[in-house]
Amino acid sequence: MIETAIAAAPRVQDDAAPRHDWTQEEAAAVFALPFADLIFRAQTVHRRHFASNAVQCSKLLSIKTGGCPEDCAYCSQSARNKTSVKASKLMEVDEVLALARQARDGGATRYCLGAAWRSPKDRDLDKVCAMIEGIRDLGMESCATLGMLTDAQAERLKESGLDYYNHNIDTSERYYSEIISTRTFDDRLETLGRVQDAGIKVCCGGIVGMGETRADRVGMLVALATLPKHPESVPINMLIPIEGTPVFGAEGLDGIEFVRTIATARIVMPASMVRLSAGRESMSDELQALCFLAGANSIFVGDTLLTAGNPEVERDDRLFARLGLEPMPAHESRPPAAPDDRA
Repeated sequence: MIETAIAAAPRVQDDAAPRHDWTQEEAAAVFALPFADLIFRAQTVHRRHFASNAVQCSKLLSIKTGGCPEDCAYCSQSARNKTSVKASKLMEVDEVLALARQARDGGATRYCLGAAWRSPKDRDLDKVCAMIEGIRDLGMESCATLGMLTDAQAERLKESGLDYYNHNIDTSERYYSEIISTRTFDDRLETLGRVQDAGIKVCCGGIVGMGETRADRVGMLVALATLPKHPESVPINMLIPIEGTPVFGAEGLDGIEFVRTIATARIVMPASMVRLSAGRESMSDELQALCFLAGANSIFVGDTLLTAGNPEVERDDRLFARLGLEPMPAHESRPPAAPDDRA
């Protein structure tokens, strides 16, 4: 009986090294494992690559809000969606750096800049690069999401000291056209390639709960896991439904299904940071705890996430204390696991 149980256990030792040849069928089988087996496998993989109780904390600031010409169906900042968000100009460098300093003093180790552009103009990139240099001087990691980039723009961001560039694929290639029509899935991949070629780390994930199927959730993860190099950071966002956007009113995603998405991301991209991203404000502490158990090891802190809500710092502090979690120091994206943490 014992031998039979051992033989039936998931073969976690095969998950230690990152793979780039995952198939839709293989990943779907992982996603559909009995829940306890899936969590055990994800947690074992997590401990092979990361300290078990360290969580990277980022702060995200919208440096240019609204007026975006893209038609992303989930986004409050699209000029095509009738939401309450008003367009604003690009913030000044000193203002951004003052807020970055506050975030650092509040415990954030990575500062992320978001601008509602299809792609940045070179004159605007001057200011953004000055912001990135200032964030570096504060001892923080930097990340930016500015839309599509040219090769020259990617190189310029690298020269400024940018650590990460965020450019999400949002969903599966099959479902992509249901969410965005103003640029293609391949456009997204081309920008990711330019970023990687410039030597900038990639932050790339997607959004779930937009009416997609489980196969689409798996397809999104497979698209990322089969890139020549896995994204160093993979944000998994739960849709925040915003009135006036086309996906407002979509049926909410089951919490266990969301945890399965986190766990599968951890298994197919074992050495990547997996960020429990948008949607935390509406999640219970228990659901967030399951996400951490499933391998999430990064969050956004602060009560605002671009134009949406996020848990207050005090709530996150209480949750970290209850779970015995510690903020990850800056520039330790891949801290070695302690010997007693290894499976």
